[in-house]
Order: sequence, then C-alpha cells, then structure tokens
Amino acid sequence: MKGFLEDANYSIGLLDEGVNVGDVIDNCIYEHTVTGKNTFFVGDLGKLIKQHIHWQNVMAPVKPFYNVKCNSTVGVLEILAALGTGFACSSKTEMALVQDLGISPENIIFTNPCKQASQIKYAAKIGVNILTCDSELELKKIARNHPNAKLLLHIATEDINGEEEMNMKFGTTLKNCRHLMECAKELNVQIVGVKFHVSSSCKETQVYKHAISDARCVFDMAEEFGFTMNLLNIGGGFTDYEADLEEVNHIVSPLLDTYFPEESGVNVIAEPGCYYVSSAFTLAVNIIAKKAVQDDKPLLSKVEQIRSDEPVFMYYMNDGVYGSFACKLSENLTTIPEVHKKYKEDEPLFASSLWGPSCDELDQIVENCLLPELNIGDWLLFDNMGSGALGEQSAFNDFQKPPVYYIMSISNWCEMQDAGFTSDTLMKNFFFVPSCIQLSPEDRFSIAA
Repeated sequence: MKGFLEDANYSIGLLDEGVNVGDVIDNCIYEHTVTGKNTFFVGDLGKLIKQHIHWQNVMAPVKPFYNVKCNSTVGVLEILAALGTGFACSSKTEMALVQDLGISPENIIFTNPCKQASQIKYAAKIGVNILTCDSELELKKIARNHPNAKLLLHIATEDINGEEEMNMKFGTTLKNCRHLMECAKELNVQIVGVKFHVSSSCKETQVYKHAISDARCVFDMAEEFGFTMNLLNIGGGFTDYEADLEEVNHIVSPLLDTYFPEESGVNVIAEPGCYYVSSAFTLAVNIIAKKAVQDDKPLLSKVEQIRSDEPVFMYYMNDGVYGSFACKLSENLTTIPEVHKKYKEDEPLFASSLWGPSCDELDQIVENCLLPELNIGDWLLFDNMGSGALGEQSAFNDFQKPPVYYIMSISNWCEMQDAGFTSDTLMKNFFFVPSCIQLSPEDRFSIAA
C-alpha cells in the first residue's frame, strides 16, 4: 500500500505519533498533483469520537440521532454506528445506507416532513416505524402506506426576532394538533411523541422555553385522546462549538426537568448533524484559472484597503456550488480559505474572489478576501467542510465526487477502544500510517504500510 489513493473508497489511516492532519494533506496534495490535481477531502474521524464523548458529558440523557443528510459518507456512518448513535434519515437512500450497517430499525427515524408514498412503504418494509408528521394530508398518506407507523407530531417554533423564516414552513400549530389527533384516532394511527426544531442561528432562550412548554401541552392533549406518548425529539441546530452545546444544555436541562421529569417515562432524543462532522473535514481544491481585473470600486469593505492601481484577482477552482460547495446556494460559507503553499509574511496581499468551474454567476464561493498572488496549480484548503458538502452532487461537466481520505490518531483510536466503541467491520478498515511520512522530502509523500 503506497498511499491513500489506492484505498480511497474506504479505509482509515491510523496515524503514528508525530504524524498530523497537515502531513496527510501534504501527502495527498503531492499525489494528486502527480495524478491529476483533483479536489479531495481529508476527514479526521477522531473528532467524531471527541464530539460524541462531549455530548455524553453535557447532554446526557438526551440520545443523539445523527442527521444523515449532513454527511452520509460511509466512514462517518460506520464510526457513529460504533459509537451507538441513532440515525435520522430523510430518504430511502439514507435509510438503506444505515440499514446496511446493521442498525436496528428502532434506532432509525424517518424525519422528512414531505414523504413520498413509495418511501413510506419502504420504511414499513424494513421496520422503520417512527415518522414525523405535521399535516392532515401527510397523516392520511402515512396511514395508507404504513399501518404500523408511530408518529411524532412536528410542531412549529418561531424565531422571536423574526430572522428565521424557515422554521414556520414546517411544523403544525397547537390548535391543529388537536385536529390531527382526531384524524389519527379515526385512521387508527398511533401518535407517540412530539418533535420541534430550533435553528442554530437562533440564540433566543425563549424559543426553547416556548417549544418545550408547547410540547408538554401536546402531551397533555394526547392523554385526552388515549394516546400513550413517550418520545420527545428536540431536533437539530447544534453547532460544533463546545460552548454552544453547553449553552443549549443550560437552557434545555431545567426545562426538561420541569416539563418532562425522569419519572414521566418520556425518552428525549435530538438530531445533531453538523455538531459531529463539520470540523472533522478539510477540503483541498486546485486553482485551474485566474484573471486580473481593475475595479474602481473597493472589493473589500471590511478589511484593509488596497491601492486602486493594484489588480483584483479572480481565481477559478476545480470545485464549486455544483459540487462540494452546494451549501453555498442556501447559506453563507463560514470557512476561510487557506493557501497551502508557503509564502513570506511580508508578501503583498491582493483583493481576490474565488469561483467554481461552471462559469455560472451563482458559482461564486468567496466574494472577497485577501490572498497572496496565486498561480494555476496552487492549492487552497477549506476547513469545517464536513456538513452539507458530502451529499449527492451535480453531474456538471462529468463532475466526480471527490475522494475522502479518513484518518484517526492513535490516541483517538485508544480512546474509542477504552470506551468500548468499536465493531469488527470497522476494525477491518484501519491501516497504519508510520511516522516516516515526516522523515524527508522523498519519504514524506509516500505512506508505507
């Protein structure tokens, strides 16, 4: 085994002491430069383990059901399966991926608010019984296609500041919950709990207070109709910052103790997604073209001014919004590009913008930033690319999914073993990456196993 490229489909490099993520990226860039300069990801799966342990320490006893659409790569799913998380799936494809890992149907929930009838039938076939619902039409569709369904009523939450419009597009009102329960009784469909979702962009504590108290009202309402409710899903919206999780727990924990105490018998779950994977993945892209233009308007409004006679550079990369940056179409990119090549501290910086390869005006990745002058063939690194970047992608210009190179430090591996988080299937995918990667320029880019 010369390197990662031969095992790009799925293997995990176990890093010897002294080898770090930067060394692996250097190795991959060298090999990709030789073989074709394709974009690629490096995923540090050890970060998933750290995030899971942090979740257990902070959010216990809330069980995480990983939101599969955030990142459905096999390495991520295998690790999380070994860690014992549940899985929140939004499609037949995602349910099939998780089922192939041997996950029990009781640990899978079908969360799509607008489900195809064929996919509801598939869920019924494989024994995934917990589904979400927020309308009468959806309830009737589920009743026709899944006789054993157990529903979570998805109730709406509202951003007090009015900045988050998406929350009101899915989820029903308290008033409509009563109507849905009447329909469920007529259709002989079980309702077993409530789901809500608070966006990660919402920092108002009152939103959680209203959502959890509303959920309690729905539980009380269900008793009138004879439903036995035992599940509360507090949704996703968890960022990968440790302090944010602790802040959410500080808000949620006393509310749960008040409205859903342990003696109530209600199990509380959540759907963290980017919390687990965002910071674990780095994307490396290659500069394939560049343009120097003159602009009489300042390109950079929030950074230091540049002289008007200096060029403004437009760089085109071999990946864009029709590939790994698809999330850029619906949200702001929070990661800052890092130049891979070494440059002097006093080297001049130029106003720059970064574009994907489609020549589409929507394919702008970074509107403005300061970079040293780059050349065609140079590499840029984007951190925090684990969420929303590794799903289904466009076939634009025969675009191929970038390979993913998984790694884990020996210390993380030992931590996983000590905690009992492992499986025979997962163990078969590890291979050892010795410290010789650092010895010399000749050896640095060849990983021997």
